[in-house]
Amino acid sequence: MAESWWEGYDPVEFANYLDKKRAAAAPSPPAPAAEAEPKSPPRDAPSDVTPDDLELPFDPWDANRVEIAQYIWGEGYCGPGGPEHIISMCKLLALSPEMSLLEIGANLGGPARTLADKYGTWVTGYETSERLVKLANEKSLMAGLAKKADVRHYSTGSTEGFGRHFDRALAKESLFTIENKANILGLVEEHLKPSGLFLITDFVLGSDQVSGKESFRTWRDKESEKRRPYMVTAQELAGLVKKARFNVRVNEDVSATYIDLINRAWAGADKVAAQLARKEDSEDLLKALLKEAEFWSNRARMLESGDLRLWRILASKRSEKPSMLSDW
Repeated sequence: MAESWWEGYDPVEFANYLDKKRAAAAPSPPAPAAEAEPKSPPRDAPSDVTPDDLELPFDPWDANRVEIAQYIWGEGYCGPGGPEHIISMCKLLALSPEMSLLEIGANLGGPARTLADKYGTWVTGYETSERLVKLANEKSLMAGLAKKADVRHYSTGSTEGFGRHFDRALAKESLFTIENKANILGLVEEHLKPSGLFLITDFVLGSDQVSGKESFRTWRDKESEKRRPYMVTAQELAGLVKKARFNVRVNEDVSATYIDLINRAWAGADKVAAQLARKEDSEDLLKALLKEAEFWSNRARMLESGDLRLWRILASKRSEKPSMLSDW
């Protein structure tokens, strides 16, 4: 197995590395002021977000984290899988300019813009972070795709629909943070046109026994920095999809590909740190980089251990009439 980016580069060593970079780039300290001025609120706990905004007391996607995500994953992306990967995985959807696509978990809108640009498809994305929604639509506007890659805010517990019907649907690593999966799957099915396709990639438990492990509980607690994970096994996820009146056409483990995407993206972490150390606000950005490195290190370890898997499901909406095809 190829060496992972964090092997020999654990969080403690990475923190020391960043400290050295920061110290090398820092100017000489100024003379102490006669009276210290009050400090502004930290960027990772924005004062403009109220406790009722989302499921967390503040939006976890602050300005620093958004910037770091794009350094690591690419412009408009918040996680593994840039434009080439999105295009490759979505070939299963057979998209065209005449089609519309519903996306659950749009983040910064990178996948939506990639698909709109590549296939001419009309994409409507839904995202829980109001900050990401705002930034995603700004990026779509700048790319000339404001209408074709529109991102809207939604709540994962909402029972409201999506306002229209779509030819296709996509949920990329977003269902595992939703407690009532039956509800969201039912809403997607309700808003898909007859014979519509639904592509899902999501984190699942490697087995029924994983939830009792200490390693899983530790990972789950770290995951709560974003959204609390509500985990099921691959078999349970497929079962929920079928109960929502879908036929499962593809049902497979794609963890190896995902691990490779993580490793390749973080292979240049030292270069990113060097770039950030030269910026005026390097202190906060370097801290955000370290936090994100620890986050993805923990996630990748769970995947490599087999306790966590990345699963892909392609489902089709069942016809109103009985089908001659079996649900395979």
